[in-house]
Amino acid sequence: MVPTEDASARKREIEEKLQQEQETLAFIRENLEKSDQLTNGMVSILSSFESRLMQLENAIIPVHKQTENLQRLQDNVDKTLSCMDHVISYYHVAKDTDRIIREGPTGRLDEYLACIAKIQKAVEYFQDNNPDSPELNTVKGRLEKGKELLEAEFRSLLTRYSKPVPPVLILDAIGGDEELEAAEDVLLEHLPQAVLHDIICIGGWLVEYGRNQDFMTVYFQIRSSQLDRSIKGLKEHLRKNSASSGALYSPAVQAKRKDTPTKKVPKRPGTIRKAQNLLKQYSQHGLDGKKGGSNLAPLEGRDEALDAEMDAYIHCISAFVKLAQSEYALLCEVIPEHHQKKTFDSLIQEALDNLMLEGDNIVGAARRAILRHDYSAVLTIFPILRHLKINKGDFDATLQGTAAGTKNKLPALIASMESIGAKALEEFADSIKNDPDKEYNMPKDGTVHELTSNAILFLQQLLDFHETAGAMLASQESTSTSSSYTSDFNKRLLSTYICKVLGNLQLNLLSKSKVYEDSALGAIFLHNNYNYILKSLEKSELIQLVTVTQRRAETSYRELIEQQIHVYQRSWIKVTEHLTERNLPLFQPGAKLKDKERQVIKDKFKGFNDGLEEMCKIHKGWAVPDKEQRNFIRRAQRTVVSDAYAAFLRRCADLPFTKNPDKYHKYRPEEVEEMIDRLFDTSA
Repeated sequence: MVPTEDASARKREIEEKLQQEQETLAFIRENLEKSDQLTNGMVSILSSFESRLMQLENAIIPVHKQTENLQRLQDNVDKTLSCMDHVISYYHVAKDTDRIIREGPTGRLDEYLACIAKIQKAVEYFQDNNPDSPELNTVKGRLEKGKELLEAEFRSLLTRYSKPVPPVLILDAIGGDEELEAAEDVLLEHLPQAVLHDIICIGGWLVEYGRNQDFMTVYFQIRSSQLDRSIKGLKEHLRKNSASSGALYSPAVQAKRKDTPTKKVPKRPGTIRKAQNLLKQYSQHGLDGKKGGSNLAPLEGRDEALDAEMDAYIHCISAFVKLAQSEYALLCEVIPEHHQKKTFDSLIQEALDNLMLEGDNIVGAARRAILRHDYSAVLTIFPILRHLKINKGDFDATLQGTAAGTKNKLPALIASMESIGAKALEEFADSIKNDPDKEYNMPKDGTVHELTSNAILFLQQLLDFHETAGAMLASQESTSTSSSYTSDFNKRLLSTYICKVLGNLQLNLLSKSKVYEDSALGAIFLHNNYNYILKSLEKSELIQLVTVTQRRAETSYRELIEQQIHVYQRSWIKVTEHLTERNLPLFQPGAKLKDKERQVIKDKFKGFNDGLEEMCKIHKGWAVPDKEQRNFIRRAQRTVVSDAYAAFLRRCADLPFTKNPDKYHKYRPEEVEEMIDRLFDTSA
C-alpha cells in the first residue's frame, strides 16, 4: 500500500507543476501578442517620421545651398573691400609718413623705423603690381630719404656720445703696472646703454633692409679717432703728473672720484735715473771716479724726461691692448659677424700705427745715439722691449683675425728693437776696448776712470733685464733658430758678453795705465779700477752672472789687485834702499870714522829723508777711494819702511858721523809712520 500512495503523491506533484507551466506559457503568449502590437505601432510611427523627414530634406537643401552661396559672396565682397583698403593705403603712405620722415628719427627711433617699414612695403607693392606708377618713384624717394636720415642719425649718435676714455679709468683698467698685481676688472662704458641700443637698431636695419655697409666705415672712423685720442690723452696725463708729483693720477681727479676706489700706480724707477742713483751710491761708498773721461756719454747727465717718455710709452702699450679689447666687444654688438674682423682691423690702425711709429722713433733715437757713442740711450729700449714681449700674447689674442700686416707690426718692432739693442751691446763692448788713451783725460790722482764707472753702471742695468738682454744677443745668433732659445742659453750668452766687456775694459785700463810716467801711479790706477770692478760686481750680484762662464773671475780680480799693490810697494825701494847695510862702514868702538865713511852715512840719511819726503808729498795727492784698501796699503807700507828705518837707526846710533846729528836724524820712527798714514789723503 505504501508504494501506491507514493505514486499518487508523485503524480499529483507532477500535475501541479504541469499546471503551473501551462499558466506561465499562456502568460508569455499573451505578452508576445502585446509586444507584436507595440512593434507594429512603432514601425508605423517611424515610417511616418521618415516620410516627413524626407519631405523636409527635399524642402531645406535648396534653401541651404542658396544661403551658402550668398555667404560666400558676402565674404568675397568683404575681402575685396579689405584688399582695396590695403591697396589704397599704399597710395597714402607717402603722405602719411611725410612729416615723420622729414623730422628725422631723433628721439623716436621706434616710430621712425615703423614708418620706414610702411614705406618699404609700399615700394615692394608697387614694384610687384604697378612698376610704372608715379607713386613708386615717390615712395622710393621717401625710402632713400629715410635711409639717409638713419645714416645721419647713426653718425650723429656716434659722434655726439663717443668720448675719449679718461686717463684715470684707463690706468684703473690696466692696473698701472703689469709686473705688480693684476688689475681688477674695470668696465669701460664707451656709450650710454640707450644710445647703444639705438645704434644697434639702426645698424641692424641698414644691413638687413638698407643694403648699406657705409655705416661700418663711419663706425670705424669715429671709434678709431676716439681710441687714438684716449691713448694720446693718457700719454699727456702721464707726462704732466709724473713730472710734477711723481704719481700718475691727478689729485684733482682723485678728489672728484672719492666714491670710486682707485689703486695708486707706483712710479717705476727709470733706467737712467737708476743709473744716476747707483752713481751717487758708489760715490758715497768711496768708489766713484771723479776724474778721467772717456768717449762714452756719462750716464749722470741724462734728462729725466726720457724716463717719463719711456714710462708713458709702456703704459700706452698696455692701454692699447685693453682699449682695443673693449672696442672689439662694443663692435661685436653693432657690426655683423662676417664684417667684424675687417672693421676692427680698420678701427685700430691709426692708434696702432702711432704706437709703432713711436716705437720706431725710439729705435731711431737709439740708433742715432749709438752713432754718437751714447750707448746709455739704448737702456731705454730694455724696459720697453721686455714689456712688449710680456704683452705679446695679449697683443696676438687681441689682433687675432686681423690682416697679416696688422698682426706682424708688433713682431717687426720687437725684432727691430732686438736688433738695435744687440748692435748697441756689441758696439759698447768695442768702444770699451777702443777708448783712446788720452793723457788729459786720465785722472791725475789715479782714481777710478770714468770709462770704468760708466761700463760697470751700464752692465748693472742688464741685471734687471738679463732675460731681455740675453734674448737680444740670442736673436743675432745665426747658428740656431729662435725657437731653440732657452733661458739657460740666453743666460750663458749674456754672461759671455759681460765677460767680454770686462776683458776689453781690463785690456784698455792696462793700456791707459802706461800713460802715467810714474809706474807707481799706474799701479794705483789699476788697483783702484780693479777694486772698483770687483766691489761693483759683488754689490750688484753681477758676479753671479759672470761666474756662469768664468768661475774664477772673483779670484782673478783679487790676484790682479794684489799684484798692483806689490807693484806699488816696489816703488818704495828707492827710499828703503838707503837703509840697507850696503856700503855702511864697519865701526869699531873707539875708532874714528874716515871722511868717506861719514859721507856715506850722511848720504844714506839724506837719501832716505829726501826720498821719504818726496814720496809722501807726491803720494799724498794720489787717491785710493776704498777705505779698507787704503788702510791695508798704508799699514803694509808703514810696517816695511818703519821697521827698516828703526833697524837703520839702531845700526847708526853710536856712529859719530856728524857733529850735528839733528840735521840728518830728522824723523823718529813714529813720525815716519805718521807720514805714511797720510798717504792718499789730499786733506792732510
